[in-house]
Formats: sequence, C-alpha cells, structure tokens
Amino acid sequence: MLQVNMDDVLKVVKLCVPYLIGMAVAAVIIIAAMVAVRKKKRAVKYLVRRQGIMALVLVLVITVNLICWGPMSNLISLATGSGRISEETSNEAAELCAEIAEEGIVLLKNDDNLLPLKKDSKLNVFGWASTNPCYGGTGSGSLSQAYETVTLLQGLEHSGFQLNTKLSDFYTAYRADRPKVEMWEQDWTLPEPAKDSYSSDLINDAKAFSDTAMIVISRVGGEGADLPTDVSKVNYTDNSTEYNDFKEGDHYLKLSQTEKDMVDLVCSNFDNVVFVYNGANAMELGFLKEYSQIKSAIWCPGTGQSGFEGLGKIISGEVNPSAKTSDTFLADLTKTPTFHNFGDFAYSNMDEFPGKSLLGIPTTPHFVNYVDSIYVGYRFYETAAEEGLIDYDKTVVYPFGYGLSYTTFKQEMGPVSEQDGKISFDVTVTNTGNTAGKDVVEVYYNPPYYNGGIEKASANLIAFDKTEKLEPGASETIPVSFDLQDMASYDADGKGAYVLEAGDYGISVRSDSHTIIGEQTVHVSEEVVYDSSNPRTTDHTAATNQFEQANGGITYLSRANGFSNYEEATKAPATDVMPEKYKKTFINNINYNPEDYNNPSDVMPKTGAKNGLSLADMRGLDYDDPKWEPLLDQLTVKEMDKMVALGGYQTPAAKSVKKVGTVDCDGPASINNNFTRTGSIGFPSAVMIACTWNQDMAEAFGESIGKMADEMKVSGWYAPAMNLHRSAFAGRNFEYFSEDGVLSGRMSSSAVKGAEHYGVYAYIKHFALNDQETNRERMLCTWADEQAIREIYLKPFEIAVKEGKAKAVMSAFNYIGTVYAGAYDNLLNKVLRDEWGFRGFVITDYFGGFGYQNADQEIRNGNDTMLVAYDNETNHPKDTTSATSVLAMRQACKNMMYTIVNSRAYEGDNAKEGLLNWQIAAIVIDLVLAAGFVALQFRIINVYRRKRQLQEGEDAVLTERKE
Repeated sequence: MLQVNMDDVLKVVKLCVPYLIGMAVAAVIIIAAMVAVRKKKRAVKYLVRRQGIMALVLVLVITVNLICWGPMSNLISLATGSGRISEETSNEAAELCAEIAEEGIVLLKNDDNLLPLKKDSKLNVFGWASTNPCYGGTGSGSLSQAYETVTLLQGLEHSGFQLNTKLSDFYTAYRADRPKVEMWEQDWTLPEPAKDSYSSDLINDAKAFSDTAMIVISRVGGEGADLPTDVSKVNYTDNSTEYNDFKEGDHYLKLSQTEKDMVDLVCSNFDNVVFVYNGANAMELGFLKEYSQIKSAIWCPGTGQSGFEGLGKIISGEVNPSAKTSDTFLADLTKTPTFHNFGDFAYSNMDEFPGKSLLGIPTTPHFVNYVDSIYVGYRFYETAAEEGLIDYDKTVVYPFGYGLSYTTFKQEMGPVSEQDGKISFDVTVTNTGNTAGKDVVEVYYNPPYYNGGIEKASANLIAFDKTEKLEPGASETIPVSFDLQDMASYDADGKGAYVLEAGDYGISVRSDSHTIIGEQTVHVSEEVVYDSSNPRTTDHTAATNQFEQANGGITYLSRANGFSNYEEATKAPATDVMPEKYKKTFINNINYNPEDYNNPSDVMPKTGAKNGLSLADMRGLDYDDPKWEPLLDQLTVKEMDKMVALGGYQTPAAKSVKKVGTVDCDGPASINNNFTRTGSIGFPSAVMIACTWNQDMAEAFGESIGKMADEMKVSGWYAPAMNLHRSAFAGRNFEYFSEDGVLSGRMSSSAVKGAEHYGVYAYIKHFALNDQETNRERMLCTWADEQAIREIYLKPFEIAVKEGKAKAVMSAFNYIGTVYAGAYDNLLNKVLRDEWGFRGFVITDYFGGFGYQNADQEIRNGNDTMLVAYDNETNHPKDTTSATSVLAMRQACKNMMYTIVNSRAYEGDNAKEGLLNWQIAAIVIDLVLAAGFVALQFRIINVYRRKRQLQEGEDAVLTERKE
C-alpha cells in the first residue's frame, strides 16, 4: 500500500486550522464569561456556567460538523467506503498469479539439462535473498499486507523439494527483515553474510545434504528513487569491515563483493548449481559464463503473492518454462547509450522558477537528455552490431525476446502476402522434443535505411503470439498479420509525417531479437507519405510535428556513417545552462497567469439550467451526441470546480445532473483502497507479465483486477503503467512492462480490455516520457526528438488507446521540453484526442502543487482533474468567471462524465443517489445531540428557577432580619 505522505497530513491539518482557531476564540470568550460571574449570586453562577459548558460542547459539535462536512468531507467519504473482495474471487486471483509466474519466469541457461530437478530431491538454497525475496516494488505498485504471501522457499517445498533448513536458519539469523527502499527513504544495503561467516560445518553439512545448490540474488526497486549508478554515494552498509561491498563508481546492478565471494564459495563446493536472479531490473549477468558449475540460470522478476509456486513447478518440471525476456541483458551497463544521461542534472540558471519536491524541499528545474533517440534497448544493439559499432556476443548476454524450454520447437514461416495494405502469413510451430510446452512467435521488420536519412533500427518487433500447450510432435499454425503502414517511420526533419520509404523490408520470424529463424522480403515500390491528404487508417487526423520545442538543440544518436557520432551524442551533458531560447518558453506557477490565455471570442456557456436530464440518460450515447449540450448546461460552476479540483481516488457527485460519486484506486500490481485499507492480492510485476508474451494472460490479469474492483465498489484503476525501460536503473521498471513499446502496448492494451469486462476504466500511465524517478517532480525538463517521442515513448499509449479503447489517462510529473506534461495541449489534445481519437478524461499524477501544477493551466490544455482529495493552493481554478475558464471546466466535466456513465458506476443499481452512510450517521448523531441539548436546556432552566426562587427566599429572610 502507499506510505502515508506527511506533507499530505500537514496540508489537511492546515485546512482545519481556521475552524480550530474559531473554536478556540469562542472557547476563550465562553470561559471568560464563566470566570466573570464568580462573584455573582449562586443561581446566576449556576446558569452562566452550565450554559457555558453547554456552549463549549455546542461549539465543539459545530466545529466538528463544519470540518467533517467541509475540508474533510471527501476524505471521510473515501475512508468510510464499503465493498469487500469475496474469498472465492481472491482464490481465483491467487491461482492466476501463480499461472502468470509459470509463464513469466524465464529459463536463461540450462547446460547439461540440469533442470528440471527430480521432484523429491534435496536442495541447498544459498543467498540471503532466499529467505527475503523480492515480490514486487514499493509505492503505488506495492502489495497489500492483508494476504498470505508464498515465499520462495515455500514455493520450492510445495513442489516437493526437501530444503536444507540449516542454511535458511543461518540467513534469517543474519537478518530477518529487508532494508527499506521506499518513496521517503532508501537503504540500499544488501544483507549478504560475508564469506567467513559460513562455518566449515555448515558447508560440509550442505555437501552431505545434497550435491545440488541454488543461488538466489535479488534486487528491489520502487517508486520515488532510481537504483544507484554509484553505490558509494547512497545509504549502504557493508557486510564486512575489511572491504567495501561496492567500490567507488560501482553500480547496484552488478554483484557486490560479498555476493561474489558467496558465488565463489558455492561453486567451489558444488558442481551442479542453479542461479536465480529475483528482480525486475535487468542485471549484469555476464559472470554466469565464468562459472562452469552454474549450469542453469533463471530470471524470476517480482512474483506477487503466490508466484513463487510457479518457480517451484518450473524447477521440478511440473511446468515447462515458456517465458521470453522483456529486456536486453548486457555485460556492462556503464556502456549503454543512456548511462551518462540518466540521473540527477540540475539547471544552474533557473533560480527564478522555484518549486518544491514531494518531500517539501525547495527546488529549481532539472533536466534529462534522451540522447539515444529511437535506439532504445535491443533496437540499438541489433543496429549497432549490423553497423559494426559493437561486438554483439561480448556486449549482449541475453537478447530481448530470449528464453529456453525443456523441449525443442521448430517454426516454419509461410509465404508472405500483401493485400489491401496488409501483410499476412502463417507460422507453423511444431514441438520436436519430448515434453509438452508452449512457444512464442516473434515477428520483426528491418526497414531500408539510407545513410543520413530517417533514423531506422535494423530490428523492430511488430507482432507476436503464443501457442497453446503443444504435446510432443503436435503443431499449431499461428496467423500473423499487420498493416504495411505500421512499418512507416516518423520523418520529423523532413515531411513532418509518417513515411513509408521505398525499398526492401525484411520480415523475419525470430527466436529472439537477434536470432533469425526465417525471413522474407516485402518490396515497397514508391514512397508513401501519411500526411493530411493520406493519414494512416488508424489516425483520426494525420500525425504532424507537435514536439519541436522538446528537441532542446542537443545532439542525438544517429545511425549515419555507422553511428559515427556515438561518443559525442552519448557523453554526459556538457552544460547545465538552459539556453535563453527555451528559457523564454518555460512555464511554472511563478509566471503562469490564466488571464493571459483567455480567448476574447469565447462565449460564456449556460450554467445551472433546469433541463430535466440526468447523466444516466447519456449512457451508450456517442461522445458527440447533441444531447450532451443541454445536460452540461445544467452543471453549476461550483459543481464543475469541485469535479476538476478533487479527482484524487474519486470523482465527485454533481446533484444538478444526478452524477454519482465514484471511487478510484491504486495500483499496477493490485487494486488497493488506501483509505479503507481494503486491497486485492498482489499480482506479479508488470515485467513478469510481459515475459509471458501472452496477451490472453494479460487480459485475464486485467479481468481479475476488474472483478475485484467491482466487488470493492471501485470504478477506476490507476494502471496499467507503460513507460519504458530506457535504463535498467529506473526504480519503477518493475511496474513498467518492457524496453519495447509494442510489447508494452499490447500487454497493457489487453489488461485495459480485461478490466473493461467489469466496467472498470483503467488509467493508462504515466503520459508521457516519465522513464526515470530521479527529479520526476522537480520540473524535470525531458528533452527528446520527435521521432523518438512518437515511435518509442508514445507507442504503448497509442496502442492502448487505439486497440485497448482506454477511457482514462494519468499524465506524468515531468516536463516535455519546457511544458509540463499535465498541461501540454500538443500532447493531451492534438495527439491523444485529435490524432488517436481518445474519448475519455485525463487526471494528473499526484497533485502536490510542486510549484508548477495548477488547475487553470491544466484544464485549458486537456488535463481534466487533479489527483488530490482535499483543497490545496492550486487544485481549484483561480479563474471561475471568464468564458475561457468556464468552457474549459465544462469540457473537463464532459470528458469525466462520458467515461463514468459508461462504466460500472452506472450499471444496475450502482448509480444510486442519496446520502452516504457516514453522512446519515452524522445527521442521526446530530439529531440525538440536539434532542439531548434541548432536554438539558429545559433541565438547566428548571434548576435555575428553583435556585433563583430559593435564593430569593433566602434574600427575603436576610432582609427581614436586618429590618
């Protein structure tokens, strides 16, 4: 679940301060009055003090009511929500979680067919991570603690293996808990016992127990922090006082010295070793070739709450592995095109644009240069090898799309045909081995490249599919088809459009991005330009240049002359000064004034009309149906303002159109209500889902989330996340699918469709170019060329919108060039809505203000609502009177209501109106208290009268005596 943000807590407290001050002032006045009557007669003192006590209680009750029905109303509504996941549904989800792991755990190496091991055999499991493995990541993608988690060792035991408990006891005694890597703090320590901690008795007992050993190494990432590229600069505690686990300059995705020592120790004592890497970030695994004893290797990304059951079944052979890598594994991560342009870069000339970070720390704008252009992941390594820039075998340890099986397959590519702009052929897959299993068909294209022309990679995934389980000797024919236009490249510097250049296009079936099984050629006789006169068939309007300002004037990697500019393009930034040309266009809350962006020709729309329509009447109607206009006329400015401002984990109700309030929840690996603390089981990380290469599995995942959300009475799901693994060090890679946009897009699209089966709208996120955590909310200016933006970073979102029919989007924290992504008209309107045809609404990522988020700018540029559940400085539009602002609010509300009315929120009896349970309870309590006050008031008055009469009698007696 998400950790509590103390900044949020302080902001909410701040909202309550005026009410508390008013209560304190009233209390002081009342107490002063009670003190002032201390010399008065007993009856008067009684009356004033009793009334004073009543007044104090009344002030308290009124203050509590004002706070509850005012600034705390939304939070209380969220915290008192109902809805629980049934045991049956949870069990189904747990079974699916294990099935995803069965198809998503990658067999990387299997010399001498060491695996599978006999089911009832004994096994020594080495490595501290074996007792505290990685299940997922931290932040919004973290797992609920409400469900039992299957550990790595339990997964092995459940598959029949007898484990050496002396080893697991040894590791648990060394350290039982995993160091915290969270949004607010990171301890990167890897608690691996030093080599001399292993006694000779422990090793001898292990050798006597079994001749087979397993080594487990893990790495954990999370939201808010990237993995260290230099461990010496972060919070890390060495496992020995005699040496450093990591030398200065060493990064986190290589073995530490203690881990190396442990691997040496195991391999010097065991000839049959299985290595398991448990983590989502592609680690340096070149060392596996150095140890002949390590005969088998497995990549096991975060498994979720029951996924280690799948690991046990694969080790035992009950399940035949069928996964393929979703990323490229490299021998040296410091030699990637991104290494020197990923991380912490602050501008030195932007002090006049202050902001503050998620932790409330004052900050100024930062930047990151996407110098690698379109050459991300395997696209670079395959192309660089073809151009002779690298030695592929020395550079790449395991290619993208690579994975082994316990059986063998033969894939035969049928003849390629082209008809009506569509490429089609069949691939026949035959199981030629002795074990039943599944195989993946991967289809790539290699476009014609002309030196110095449009940038093109020599390998580009364009289609894929997975077979059913094939028995030995059985075959399955997989039909493959894709549009010819899908091989077009974006010509930003020339035509300003997608262009399919003339020439020969190699269409290949591969076992991974590097290994060609069969290839044929499709010849394009003449150039095709997909401009306004000939848009791609999937575009509503033709794509044209929209991101020229994001170029930044930096040098981008080019294939020209065999990547001759590689050294220049990929070196660290030469300057930390933003050029004046771009500085003039930079916008944050310091220099944004909504009045400067008002259109004098805009006409104020109607508000508060009485047209007798309700939102339910719009269900199933087209987005452009004229009936929407009279409905929107009914909205009041106050209602529109609330819907725009308070979109965090909800969409507010609107009485004028009978719109019900809805609930939205985190996160990518599950569905978690952070207010009621109700959540689902945690599924495997998105990386593992991508490694299945099974779109049906991804759809089943989304469907399971949708079913659980429906039972929780939740309508929106903040997922799937589909930014790319531009760098292996990105902390949030565990919740993003892959380095490839097509694989990411197809898997996320399937998940979106799955959730939609239960009427749950999925917020595809983070739109866009939010591919690192460092400085993500510190006005991070992301510089990239338009071709890379379109072909690489927008690709998964484009697929999710066009194929998955996504109806909700979460924008990103970062800037694209000098414009905040959550207020970028070119991105959110011209591309998302106009080009792709998106119909739905856009929400910000967490709305903390940060010095650059403001509702006025966002609603004017296509971002409809703010992800915050309470009032803060900038989530409400400051301008609620101009026609431009009111029209923008109206459009934002239409976008939201279009999605919501076509969701589960308006299915069956879900759209019931009326007071919430806590509101009913509050009213009942107030009525009871009111009745109590009235009764007490009568009693006080009666007692006062008796006391006054008694006092008057006593006074009369004293008067008579004096006389």
